[in-house]
Amino acid sequence: MFFHSTGANNTSYFNKTNLCKGGIYPFLFAACLLALSASTCKRNSFEDEIVLPLTRPLSRYVIGYGVVNANYTHILDKQGDDGKSIGFLRRGAVVEILERRPVLRSDKAEIWVLASGSYKGWLKESELRVYPSRAQAQTASESIP
Repeated sequence: MFFHSTGANNTSYFNKTNLCKGGIYPFLFAACLLALSASTCKRNSFEDEIVLPLTRPLSRYVIGYGVVNANYTHILDKQGDDGKSIGFLRRGAVVEILERRPVLRSDKAEIWVLASGSYKGWLKESELRVYPSRAQAQTASESIP
C-alpha cells in the first residue's frame, strides 16, 4: 500500500477519508473547470471572414437592380401569366427592383419582381440578372454583346 504508518497508534496521514474530504479532488475538479472554460474562449475564425456589402441592405425603396438577359421581355400590369402587357424591355436594360413575390403555378413557384425603369410593372426574375448596386448592373449591361 501507499500509506505510511506514523507510529504506534497506526493512523496514516494519507488515508482514504482525508483524500475524499479535501486533499487532491477539489484541486483536480478546479483544474478541469479551468481547462474547459479556457477552451470555450477560443475565437472563431469565421468572425474574420464577414464582409458587409457596399450598398445598404435595408434600403426603403430599392432592393436591387436587374439587367434584362432575354432578347426582350414584356412588362405586365400584375404578376403572373394573366397580366396585361404595358410595354417591353430589350436585352441589357437596367431596372430598379422594388418588390419580389412568389407566384404559385401548378407544380412550382416562380419569382416575379416589380421593376421600375422605362416602365413600372412586373416581370419574371428569371429574365433578369440581379445586382446589389446600380453601378454593378450598369457595368454588366455595358458588357452584354
